[in-house]
Amino acid sequence: MSQVCVIGIYVPDLQKAIQFYTTVLGFEVHKQYGSKIVTLVHGELPIVLEESEVSSFNENPIPSGVVLGLKTEDIYQTVNRLREHNVDFIVEQPADCPPGKYISFRDPFGNVLEYLQFMKE
Repeated sequence: MSQVCVIGIYVPDLQKAIQFYTTVLGFEVHKQYGSKIVTLVHGELPIVLEESEVSSFNENPIPSGVVLGLKTEDIYQTVNRLREHNVDFIVEQPADCPPGKYISFRDPFGNVLEYLQFMKE
């Protein structure tokens, strides 16, 4: 069973988004990853804001909007399972991201989802 571990929101202006989410909605900045990515917290489920004309992790364009992040313990096994179901990958090979590794794909309706494997600290 997939566990939601993060909600990603791709935005055209990161500073404006941070201002809105902190001032209006009461989120707190938890961690900044360079100039394009910030993690916000408000309760248990973090939100990641990422400035996006092009994804920070690769050169594939990712549309503005909300991305559901799902947790996996084995990203490579998850990729193989998704391949068996012929999903539409955006990022098919596990790629590095601040918390570990991720892949990105679309559901049958075009919504973007990501699987994340967190690195052990």
